Amino acid sequence: MTRRTVRIAMNGVTGRMGYRQHLVRSILAIREQGGLDLGDGRVLWPEPILVGRREHALRELADRHGLTEWSTDLDAVLADERTDIYFDAQVTSARAEALTKAIAAGKHLYTEKPTAADLDGALALARLARDAGVKHGVVQDKIFLPGLVKLKRLIDGGFFGEILSVRGEFGYWVFEGDWQAAQRPSWNYRAEDGGGIVVDMFPHWEYVLHELFGRVTSVSAHVTTHIPQRWDEQGKPYAATADDAAYGVFELEGPGLGPGAVAQINSSWAVRVHRDELVEFQVDGTHGSAVAGLRDCRVQHRSTTPKPVWNPDLPATHAFRDQWQQVPDNTEFDNGFKAQWELFLRHVVLDEPYHWDLLAGARGVQLAELGLKSSAEGRRHEVPELTL
Repeated sequence: MTRRTVRIAMNGVTGRMGYRQHLVRSILAIREQGGLDLGDGRVLWPEPILVGRREHALRELADRHGLTEWSTDLDAVLADERTDIYFDAQVTSARAEALTKAIAAGKHLYTEKPTAADLDGALALARLARDAGVKHGVVQDKIFLPGLVKLKRLIDGGFFGEILSVRGEFGYWVFEGDWQAAQRPSWNYRAEDGGGIVVDMFPHWEYVLHELFGRVTSVSAHVTTHIPQRWDEQGKPYAATADDAAYGVFELEGPGLGPGAVAQINSSWAVRVHRDELVEFQVDGTHGSAVAGLRDCRVQHRSTTPKPVWNPDLPATHAFRDQWQQVPDNTEFDNGFKAQWELFLRHVVLDEPYHWDLLAGARGVQLAELGLKSSAEGRRHEVPELTL
């Protein structure tokens, strides 16, 4: 086996998501397994270059993991002809400028979302990357979760018959930061810094719905800020100017969907969890239903569906949850972020097909933009199909 080294500039790995999921559980995990076997006698070896603004944080991360390359000078890293891929996990407000620089430098791109602050910016990036001839990918981690992989297996196997509706519940209580520390960074709750649950989560819901069920053709949303004041990492109070909850209705169009197929998804950082997982999707079809979370998926076929009768005067004599059946794993599930990284690296080196690109990222930005517009105007908005 021969080794093919790919050098990856990783910007934003001092943040929670960039560090845990992308550096440790993806790139370093690939190195720990001996590299990525390309199946042609070569092993791909990812060599990360840590990039960011805080020199001490970068040095500490490099020392912790035995890495030798880090820099606070993004321009210099991009100018280095040895750099093959640029990865971005920065705050949203800094992303588009850095991606534009990377495209101009001829680097392949892999990035978190949203890819830009607005649809025009997201489409401009996609066109720039296309015209420059660089490969580009956008993180779409939810579809690699075991629960949603099982759900996709059910869809592909025709389990549901015609799919009628999708209902999603996502969220948890994010502490305000005064009497208990918040689990999320304070910038998430400041609109001026690119925060907000719509710009964070609607891009996720777009690709989940698009990949599993069909294209989103319209959106109607109610967006709000339930908790108007929070406390930052230094314990200082600040005005929460970004939305922390969104309640959306999405019309769908695609093969296998029944007439009027619709998705309803609630997203909130001001909700206490009373379900099995932090995110769950219930899919109802003519032949069966399923509830999928991060890892588990349960089903109820029409042949085993009980016949409930509404009678508020008598207590329920059975547990509805017990009437569902677990879908087996039937395979080994790797970390979803790592699985997509491996597909993107194979795309770069072997030119294997890959469609989770900057245009897919632009669809997510579009849905977030239209969701905010729908809430502000109090009306439903059509979602035009995007092309370059």
